[in-house]
Amino acid sequence: MSTSSLLLALLGDARLPSGGHTQSAGLEPALRAGTAPAEVPAYLRTRLRTVTRVEAGTAVVARAVAAGGGDLGEVEAAWAARTPSQALRANGRRLGRGYLRVLQTLWPSPLDAGAPAWSRPVVLGLLAHRAALDPADLARLIGYDDVQTGAAALLKLVPQDPLLVTAWVNGLLPDIEAMAGQVAHLDTPEQIPAHGAPLIERWAETHDTTTERLFSA
Repeated sequence: MSTSSLLLALLGDARLPSGGHTQSAGLEPALRAGTAPAEVPAYLRTRLRTVTRVEAGTAVVARAVAAGGGDLGEVEAAWAARTPSQALRANGRRLGRGYLRVLQTLWPSPLDAGAPAWSRPVVLGLLAHRAALDPADLARLIGYDDVQTGAAALLKLVPQDPLLVTAWVNGLLPDIEAMAGQVAHLDTPEQIPAHGAPLIERWAETHDTTTERLFSA
């Protein structure tokens, strides 16, 4: 097994203290809006083709820009322009702070002092550069994390057979691989995909003001 594969296993582990356990990949508001549990695989597949693809593309570009000594602020701005929902942007930056702690602990650099409040994909791109995680594995990590986040949240929101949910995740692995292949070659902010998901964005905005909820997003 390559070092990159081992790093992928480490970073994809749900026990990593990154704050991901506070998220539902937007599933909680989707269920509140009437999405049925049986529709969850289709919901997660839609995310892979839209908001998750944007995040994966952003991370891959951030990795390339970091490797070239470029300005990650430009990557952050490109991600923000492709993320219309203020709630999703705020959540992405909260998650970014969690991953920044991982970066500063495992792959520290003096350059991290006073680091801006970058989003999760930008921080993961910088982390991938320092950890020598290849672009395709970085995109796989983001896709897998998104799918597993939604799957794990479902088990808490609407009790299901865990093996059924695991089978759903297994069925989505080809979609994750396809998404990773579509973004792994990107290296400039202009190339980051711009795929909108208006309903997911609307649900995120509604969820942001909901007082009785299990997950923050």
